Amino acid sequence: MNQGFAIGFALLLAAAGGVRAAQGGPAADDPAPGYPARPVRLLVPFPPGGSNDIMARYFAQYLTERLGQQFIVDNRGGAEGIIATEIVAHARPDGHTLLFVSAAHSVHGGTRTKLPYDPVNSFAWVGKLGYGPSALSVHPGVKVSSAKELLAYGRANPGKLTMTSSGGFAYFAAESFNYMSGMKMLVVVYKGGFPALVDVMSGQAQVNLGSLIQTLPFMSQGRVRALATTGAKRAAAAPDLPTIAESGVTGYEANNWWAVAAPAGTPTAIVNKLTTEMARYLKLPETLRRFEAEGVEADYLTPAELRKSLPVEMARWRNVAKAANIRVQCGAY
Repeated sequence: MNQGFAIGFALLLAAAGGVRAAQGGPAADDPAPGYPARPVRLLVPFPPGGSNDIMARYFAQYLTERLGQQFIVDNRGGAEGIIATEIVAHARPDGHTLLFVSAAHSVHGGTRTKLPYDPVNSFAWVGKLGYGPSALSVHPGVKVSSAKELLAYGRANPGKLTMTSSGGFAYFAAESFNYMSGMKMLVVVYKGGFPALVDVMSGQAQVNLGSLIQTLPFMSQGRVRALATTGAKRAAAAPDLPTIAESGVTGYEANNWWAVAAPAGTPTAIVNKLTTEMARYLKLPETLRRFEAEGVEADYLTPAELRKSLPVEMARWRNVAKAANIRVQCGAY
């Protein structure tokens, strides 16, 4: 386990140098020239090593170089991401505490009846960065070479396979796959996507459904065998992998996505400044190259577009929970 985490942190450190902003600061018509006045915390609601953490570090480095203050990634795992989200919802609305949001946010908003914040209105939305599929992978010792073979084995041997996942979106994606495939695997929830992957690499579990961005390095090392991806189309970073839908689970699709938010009441000028920087970041050739290599699709949404899309996402996951009979419990799923 410790060796796996060391590898993950080494990858993160290597990735930190991957996205370099162009020289110079913001434009002369800066809407908030005094911002940021000090280092900014970008809270990630999950532990290091997962896709949320990796994507946040890319964007934080860009903002640091552009805006002249440190944007510090602050990993605050716990309660499937709710703890960090609550911290930001109740933080001082001055732009110096931000939240890195993922699909888990809409899962909670759609399936939990009580949250310590309003999933839409407790935040000033900066924008959406993009989305990416997950990868269905197995320990190399599992005697299957394709998703179709895994489906056949799992259906013939209900309850004999253990699938690892993190909470929130990843758990719902895993249980939805379990339900739609008819495999009846035991799904075990971890505190983050990377610890869930580590237990499959070590052989303590057989199957993982985790983000493609965190799985790619270990696929190339042969530490896991990837079988399929969860998107509607094949991922550019792994074009030889079929989708789960192609492999026999018709209609299955599950993409994680990433966005940034500030506490509600944050001055419009500050939000506009961050939104402008996000739009610029997503047009940089080096950003697009990095995203493509990681299996991520840039998908910029403005604050208004993101705010409008959230209730739709929440309703979708509410329907998934009902169809797959996923029960939400206190603290974890």
